[in-house]
Amino acid sequence: MEKLLLKLLLLLCLAAPAAYSQVLTVKDQVTQQPLEMVVLTGDSTAPAVVTDSKGKADITPLRGAGRISVRLAGYNTELLSYTQLQEKQFRLLLQENTISLKAVVISATRWQQDAREVPQKVSVIRPKDVLLQSPQTAADMLGQTGEVFIQKSQGGGGSPMIRGFATNRVLLTVDGVRMNTAIFRSGNLQNVISLDPFALEKTELLFGPGSVTHGSDAIGGVMSFYTLTPKFADSDNLLVNGNAAGRWSSANQEKTGQVGINIGLKKWAFLSNATWTDYGDLKMGSWGPDEYLRPEYMSRSEGQDEVISNPDPERQVYTGYDQLNLMQKIRYKPTENWEFQYGFHYSATSDVPRYDRLIHYRNGKLRAAEWYYGPQVWLMNNLNVTHRADARAFDKLHIGLAHQLFEESRHNRDVGSPTRYNRTEKVNAYSVNLDFEKALGNRHHLFYGAELIYNNVRSRGTDENIITGKQVAGPARYPDGSDWSSYAAFLTYRFKAGEKVTLLSGMRYNHFRLNAAFDTTFYDFPFTSAQINAGALTGSAGLVYSPEATWQLSTNLSTGFRSPNVDDIGKVFDSAPGLVLVPNPNLKPEYAYNVDLGFAKTFGTAVKLDATVFYTYLQDALVRRDFKLNGQDSILYAGERSQVQAIQNVAYATVWGVQVGVEVKLPAGFGFSSRFNFQKGTEELDNGRQAPLRHASPAFGITRLTYTRNRLKTDVYAMYNAEVKHVNLAPEEQGKAYMYALDENGNPYSPSWMTLNVKVLYQLNPYLTASAGIENITDQRYRPYSSGIAAPGRNFIVSLSGRI
Repeated sequence: MEKLLLKLLLLLCLAAPAAYSQVLTVKDQVTQQPLEMVVLTGDSTAPAVVTDSKGKADITPLRGAGRISVRLAGYNTELLSYTQLQEKQFRLLLQENTISLKAVVISATRWQQDAREVPQKVSVIRPKDVLLQSPQTAADMLGQTGEVFIQKSQGGGGSPMIRGFATNRVLLTVDGVRMNTAIFRSGNLQNVISLDPFALEKTELLFGPGSVTHGSDAIGGVMSFYTLTPKFADSDNLLVNGNAAGRWSSANQEKTGQVGINIGLKKWAFLSNATWTDYGDLKMGSWGPDEYLRPEYMSRSEGQDEVISNPDPERQVYTGYDQLNLMQKIRYKPTENWEFQYGFHYSATSDVPRYDRLIHYRNGKLRAAEWYYGPQVWLMNNLNVTHRADARAFDKLHIGLAHQLFEESRHNRDVGSPTRYNRTEKVNAYSVNLDFEKALGNRHHLFYGAELIYNNVRSRGTDENIITGKQVAGPARYPDGSDWSSYAAFLTYRFKAGEKVTLLSGMRYNHFRLNAAFDTTFYDFPFTSAQINAGALTGSAGLVYSPEATWQLSTNLSTGFRSPNVDDIGKVFDSAPGLVLVPNPNLKPEYAYNVDLGFAKTFGTAVKLDATVFYTYLQDALVRRDFKLNGQDSILYAGERSQVQAIQNVAYATVWGVQVGVEVKLPAGFGFSSRFNFQKGTEELDNGRQAPLRHASPAFGITRLTYTRNRLKTDVYAMYNAEVKHVNLAPEEQGKAYMYALDENGNPYSPSWMTLNVKVLYQLNPYLTASAGIENITDQRYRPYSSGIAAPGRNFIVSLSGRI
């Protein structure tokens, strides 16, 4: 009997290792964040294992393996035995490594693709970059890449410039939904600040025309923002994750608080996020042009407008505001082949003073007593349905339905005037997207679909007497009730000619309609309505050639277009003091023709070089030019005789440039990287001569020296911007002397500048992360090109974030 019991005990001991599974956890070395989609492979006979959203993988099939490969794009590959993993207590930390041409999956082309198979330049901003840099807004996040130039007119501003184009010639998308509306203007925009960096899963930047997949406006590039995805539970147990963060910055006394929670079941998942920020007046640096100082400002006291002497001229009075961002997402996956995801997004600012207008002088005195934007509101409801099937027509189907509401307003009053001019706009934007994918064997792949967009614009104006409170109807900024719609079909074909060559081509037909009825109560327009009913055909063809794993060459020919919108055709507003823009119903689309040449090369695992050269020709460019209304070249607008201008198809523009990058992995955890952008743009004038293109920014870039060790990461970097001499300013910029420094001849120009900065991130424990930084260490006083507000002076940043 005793022998039998001993045999049973021995059998149980031998069987015990096989009675349970072994789970490996993989995390980022610095942030300690779980890493998803890490691939582990052992012997050829063992199946590959992939980590889940918690960074966990059951490696039981790899038990006993003498060599296990652990791979994830963007990280060093680890080769370990099962015994070595056991010695590490089945916890593995991977070190980041960007010195590689390995696959990075991107979605900026509407479908997930290997970045090595896309012939256009694409850059990705990841959450770990945001965690280290702590940008105040999404615009700051873009600017800190060193690849997007940011213009600001006020504290609540941020207008991206890409390859010489900006505003309504670059496209914003959020979770695949276009953010550009029928009132996106050629003047600077700040809609990108409606996005919350805390709520982003990643951001992808596609450089060059993207009209084949994204339609109108995608001329200079596409900025695709992807918000956080709710995560399912991996077992029957409820999954609950939470995070919170707080940040303080000294330059504008910024105070930010964020909280988020994810609740996951097997088939349902819920994610909530809320961020609130309060920004005070921004303080500029101490060393730079005196023209940027704020010596005085207007205030109203006892019914009178008064000039107040600013005790601290470096403090830019009337640049503060606050903002609230909310997000709620629900994800449901009833089967492996079907998935539904709903997203609700809400963003609202307080009133935002238009600082560049508040510093404008007329006859030696401040002109505006008030000039502010009312709350900028963005609301989106978005439903995405994904279906996978081995069907004849598709392998994957995506349906996207979205509604967006945009609200904005402008309020201005001159010094000594009792009349405040209020102009309010609302846009309801509806969209339907159908995207299909179909693989035809291993070498041929089709992406095709359709898109329907409808925008309705409501606009009204009131003139308010601030003394009596009486309001009367005033001219609206846009034709009230106007609408803009777009209907498109597109097809992209990818051909893998071999392991070294990929061809990507596509075409799109876009039909668009616009209807606007003009109110002649306030202006005697020679027309009462405007209609557009036209189409645009665009295409692209690109090639990627990788002669070996360390080399990549690419070229891309593409066209883009922008259809006239309600802002182009129907707007009445003062584009600058003394200038008034009036409607022009006789507009047609503008077309861009672009060529890209790119290369990337790695030298071992230590050095990576990349460069892209581009040239863009813009035909029938929609530009502001002098105009006559009823035979008159000037009219009375807001009490001032103003030169009449209108948007017209009367010019062409060209932009060429180069984007260069280098990354070097140095010993002992150090790294070096640099990105540099040069672009030169010209625009045809009425007399046939060439003039600098307004949105072609000066040369700019960023250079970094990083240090990474265990849970610490440090980034010491310089940001820089070349000078724009007076003769190289666009004509409309030359007329804005109040925004620029003055050269030795008393003419406006944009000086060069450079800032030194440092950021530090430290993972205190698996739950808490601390970061700190100093921006503009030398306290430079500078104003980025075309900006109406000076940049922050020396800025101390402290942030603490936690997660469970």
